[in-house]
Amino acid sequence: MIGSVLSNFHETKTLFMFLQLNHKSLNVYQAVRELTMEVYAISRKLPQDEKFNMVPQIRRAALSVKLNLAEGATRKSDRERKRYYEVARGSVVEIDAAIETAFDLSYFSNEELLNLGEYLNKCFAMLSNMMD
Repeated sequence: MIGSVLSNFHETKTLFMFLQLNHKSLNVYQAVRELTMEVYAISRKLPQDEKFNMVPQIRRAALSVKLNLAEGATRKSDRERKRYYEVARGSVVEIDAAIETAFDLSYFSNEELLNLGEYLNKCFAMLSNMMD
């Protein structure tokens, strides 16, 4: 089922990008886009009393993954680029921790989180490989 969120997104919207930058063609960037879409989908299912706490927190973390990957890809120095990738990977861990809390609070079942778990693991691994 991985990729279904983004493929549905592509079918319904025409993507207009202002900047034609190389990072947008990276496999990791596509995976991060899928992760972001899945996080937004899952966050819509959180209870109303999490509207001002957990929902914005995991959405900010998902956006942080994407933004740090994009900004890091534009950096000239290896050291600086890897630092942005490290921050992006840290945001993947932040999403994981928040979703674990949601699971502990019985907001979700394991089955509801399978796709998100796949995206998290895939992005974490891909970002880690970029830092080697």
